[in-house]
Amino acid sequence: MEPISKTEFKAYALEILRDIEQSGQSRVITDRGKPALEIRKLRQQDVPPLEVLKGTVIKYEDTTAPVVDDDWENA
Repeated sequence: MEPISKTEFKAYALEILRDIEQSGQSRVITDRGKPALEIRKLRQQDVPPLEVLKGTVIKYEDTTAPVVDDDWENA
């Protein structure tokens, strides 16, 4: 879809938003001919947070070992 100006968006905002919602295609809003904003349909995940993190642990050691001050690096 072609970019639209802020002025055009203001005049047809509801129509444009409904179109984005139905089509799923984003729209770029311009300010004086330059891209300024992008409006897109929100895509929410129905995946539980722990499922998203599954398989992301890089290193797994003794989880019951105590943590002491010497274990942390000074930044």
